[in-house]
Amino acid sequence: MAYTTINKSSLQMNTKLYTGNSSQGRSITGIGFLPSMVWAKCRNAANNNHILSDSVRGTNKNLQPNTGSAQIANNSQGWVSAFGSDGFTAYGGSGGYNEINGNNNTYAAWNWKGGATSNIATNGATTITPSAYNFNQTSGFSIIKYTGNATSGAKVPHGLGVAPKMVITKKVGGTSNWVSYHAGVNGGSSPQNYAMSFNYNYAKDGESYYWNNTAPDAVNFTLGSSTQVNDGGNGGHIAYCFADIPGYSKFGNYKGNGNANGTFVYTGFKPQFIITKRDDNTSGGSWLIYDTQRDPSNTADIILTSEGNSTEAGWGNTFDIDILSNGFKMRSQTTYTNVNNANYIFMAFGQSLVGSNNVAATAR
Repeated sequence: MAYTTINKSSLQMNTKLYTGNSSQGRSITGIGFLPSMVWAKCRNAANNNHILSDSVRGTNKNLQPNTGSAQIANNSQGWVSAFGSDGFTAYGGSGGYNEINGNNNTYAAWNWKGGATSNIATNGATTITPSAYNFNQTSGFSIIKYTGNATSGAKVPHGLGVAPKMVITKKVGGTSNWVSYHAGVNGGSSPQNYAMSFNYNYAKDGESYYWNNTAPDAVNFTLGSSTQVNDGGNGGHIAYCFADIPGYSKFGNYKGNGNANGTFVYTGFKPQFIITKRDDNTSGGSWLIYDTQRDPSNTADIILTSEGNSTEAGWGNTFDIDILSNGFKMRSQTTYTNVNNANYIFMAFGQSLVGSNNVAATAR
């Protein structure tokens, strides 16, 4: 039985569904906390980019997880104009495809709670001091803004107190990929020797100039010389760091078995949000986003992708999974989720089977 000190996961990470109205200041509430990161995506209208906003960079500063574009201010498609105690304000843009508050468009917003904004831990190995940050050790999440030094082996503090399992970086002021470290890449064998592009369906990239072949530790993550992660200019970089928290979050990998009675992936909690990706394939390597708000029944197959700007879709048995009380089970036989002996990485957030107040989660 998995236990956690986070008795209500929705007070740390929560999905909010809403319908837009094209107003210039739509208050989106009901999230349950002050979000430090908001990632929004239009569900029903094509050609709408993802929008990612965070309190470290500030409001009206969009990044797009599906593109390599630099940070955008005054985006014609809209932006987050405020973070509030129970949500955020969606400011409608003037463009034809509104990405956060278009009239009658439907949206999903995934929200994470931050924490401390001072006294981040460093050590003698730390070489880069962040210009701003927000870290929540309870939920294993941090946002780090830093300027690189173009030197292999540079170390940046992440504030989590334990080694992160996933680090996603993006150059703020210039075009670059969303370069990601994930502990499950390559079957969990030397994942620090590889990088993944969050904005592409690319296979893993085995280049040392991303992470200097060095795994994150309890204080720092390490950079190679690539300007995509370690540029001395262009407005610096933003990094989103995640750690495993028993009963709440899990970052790992699984092997496919090519069977409709597919691989079971144990998380120790009932997931409410899951992303999976095959790490060794391009044609079937999409970052598949599932959540129980958009798709509350099993089998789940309504997906969005981090690298795409298309609408959400259910694809029959192409992406089928069952979301269970203690993990998820693959129900397809396709390259996207369950090819025999292929390696897939995942990230998941949800509610523990039993918390410290002995509240049990239930199966779907």
